[in-house]
Amino acid sequence: MKFTTLACITFIVVHVSFLAPVNSVNPACDKIEITGCIPAILYGDKPTAQCCGKMKAQQPCFCDFIKNPVFNKYVTSPQARAILKFCGIPYPTC
Repeated sequence: MKFTTLACITFIVVHVSFLAPVNSVNPACDKIEITGCIPAILYGDKPTAQCCGKMKAQQPCFCDFIKNPVFNKYVTSPQARAILKFCGIPYPTC
């Protein structure tokens, strides 16, 4: 039992250390999560509840995403604005 617990703790610590960003000021804003939003982005479908939940959780990161050239197009696109509006999330003013 003790060996199993120790092995689990070691596994978690090792994997978390590899996932943690090294030079990020706000680690929560180093990636954008669009799970459940793909049909809304690609086809203009209504966003799912999962999509709206992900957008609400990432709301504090929107200005960081807008400033990041990699993520900018995903946050400033007409589809992104429509998703935010549908989900009741105000578009950020940075």
